[in-house]
Amino acid sequence: MRVSRNLSVTIVTTALALALAACGASGTAQNVGSKSTAQGGGSGSSAEHTDDISVGVKPDAKAVKLLPAAVKARGTLSVPMDLTSPPTTFMASDNKTPIGFNPDMARLIAAKLGLKLQINNVKFDTIITGLQADRYDFTASTMGATKDRLKVLDMVDYFKAGTGVSVPYGNPQKLGTHTLCGHRVGVQSGSTAELQWLPQLSKQDCTSKGKLAIQAVTLPSLNDALTQLVSKRIDAVMHDFTGLQWAATQQPKTFDVLQPLVATKTVTVALKKNSPLTPAVQAAIQSIIDSPKYAEALGRWGFNTLGIKTAAMAVPQD
Repeated sequence: MRVSRNLSVTIVTTALALALAACGASGTAQNVGSKSTAQGGGSGSSAEHTDDISVGVKPDAKAVKLLPAAVKARGTLSVPMDLTSPPTTFMASDNKTPIGFNPDMARLIAAKLGLKLQINNVKFDTIITGLQADRYDFTASTMGATKDRLKVLDMVDYFKAGTGVSVPYGNPQKLGTHTLCGHRVGVQSGSTAELQWLPQLSKQDCTSKGKLAIQAVTLPSLNDALTQLVSKRIDAVMHDFTGLQWAATQQPKTFDVLQPLVATKTVTVALKKNSPLTPAVQAAIQSIIDSPKYAEALGRWGFNTLGIKTAAMAVPQD
């Protein structure tokens, strides 16, 4: 029985890694071209869209006018992303093309500014320091605005997302969003699930009532967390709802996503605090929102209900 169980875990976790199309963060730059071809037809959340959504998009004159001279002269925007979180930010099955809603938005921002785009695959918890050190121009990484982040970043709203909890299929421990006290819950390093939502939930539901705290298990990526969930090393995973729902769709009868969600908040494109590029990026995002391309980008990944109308400067969500 023990040998059989271990073999089953190995098969499931291998299939999971393939289904999530996740890869290790190599830190290498991926140059985004416009000659890729769509794969996995259809417009649902399970399609693999490797085509460049920005092909044919014309620069927005008002946004271009706001570009700093140095950026315009350089001609390229450098953007960091952790390409391990489908369907917002991940690598296609060719293991070289960044795909998902966030790469689509980054490509559209660059197109609206008349610039080329370079996507750099890095760990999520290194993105903010990279922006502060001027290694990158901006990031679209489903990053929520918190008081601490707004001290060092400019943040511009670009869509809505939620934080949820996944458990093994069938929920054998009968866990609920608000009954996680004493349980091991996986979170991605540097995410708002780790820094904000799990501690807040633990205090609200557990420690303030004399119960055991939720045990946070910090891991590099969503794929790592879900793999540990399958192998029963943790009891649940807290992450962006979009990623959890995608995993449940791609790997049927493996995960359940609990209701209600932990939180639903607006998320942001982030730049270094007081970046001279911020006004141009904000104008570009608004131009995208006002165009049919925004609805197209949302629809490609099953986010039809997550759009917003205004690319406002973010306010704290904590």
